[in-house]
This record gives sequence, structure tokens and C-alpha cells, in this order.
Amino acid sequence: MLTRWQGGFAATAVTLVTIGLVILDLIDDGFRRWWVDHALATDTVAGVLVLLITVLVVDQVIGGRQVKDRSRAVAAQAAIVMSQAARSSKAVSSALAGSGDRSAASDEVRTYMLMLLVGAPVLIDAKVSRSFLEQAQRLGGEMAHMLTTTAKRPDATSSARLDDTLKQLRAALTPLLAPLTRDERMVASGDESE
Repeated sequence: MLTRWQGGFAATAVTLVTIGLVILDLIDDGFRRWWVDHALATDTVAGVLVLLITVLVVDQVIGGRQVKDRSRAVAAQAAIVMSQAARSSKAVSSALAGSGDRSAASDEVRTYMLMLLVGAPVLIDAKVSRSFLEQAQRLGGEMAHMLTTTAKRPDATSSARLDDTLKQLRAALTPLLAPLTRDERMVASGDESE
């Protein structure tokens, strides 16, 4: 399947070639006579051009619809991952501060990583959702690193890096939530002030 830009370029190119042939047919008698004398070539070229235009335009329309149809599912999956990311990050931050249970934080991070594995096939297809997935993986790595580091040296890390990574994940989530209604976005982001 062609990418959206490749398909659009190909459809435009084939349409311009067809328009160019029509213009030549209208203004050049020699060109027109050659096509009249070669009826099979004329019919074959015309048929192929019409078929190419049809296939390329239909491909673009179907591709656009598929992206639109999947965008709500991708938004929902990203919102679920974000919700678990916030919960896991909070548990890790509490464990780093000494006020939380390290074992519970490990369980939260494990759950988060499993959610990433489950959600990855949905999130990896498009550029924007893939960026969110990469940022979510970065957050997972950061949380795992912090839990491992605090197990060896309890005072070795602070939650500032974790908070920054979580903010970056929230920023990557924002464009994915665009297909949702305002109320759905507020529920998905967990922010009642939006």
C-alpha cells in the first residue's frame, strides 16, 4: 500500500498526464491522427489511465477512512496507557520519597509495561501514535531504572526526571485525543479543568 503522500502524488501525476493527452488531442492534428490510426493503443492507454486514476483515488479515500476510523480506538488505547502511566509514576515517586511501598510500585510498573506490550500493535501504525508509544516506553524505562537504582542506593535518584518524562508523555498524548469529544478528552486525560 502506498503512503498517503505517495498515493496522492501518483494520483496527481496520472491525472496530469491524462489532461496533457486530452489537450494534445484537442490542439494537435498529427497527434490526433496517430491515435485514430492506432485504435487498440488508444483504447488501451485510455483504459489504463482511467483505471490508474480510479485505483489511486479509491486507495486515498479508503486510507483516509481507515485512519479516521482507527483514530478513536488509538485515542482510547493511549488514554488507558496514560492513566496507568500516571498511576505507576505516582507509585514510583512515593517509593522514591520513602512514603510508598517499593513492592507496590514494582507491581504498578510491571502492569504498565504489560499494557504497553498489549497496546503497541495499535499505537505503532501512525507517526503520532508511534511517537506516543516511544515516549511511553521511555517512561517505562525511566521508572524501571529508578526502582532498580533505589534498590541499590536509596538516595541515588530524585523524581524530577520521572516527572519530566511523564510531562513529555502527556504532551505526546494531546494530539491523539483530538478525535474525541471534549467530555471524552477530560475523562481520558483525568483533567476536569480542560
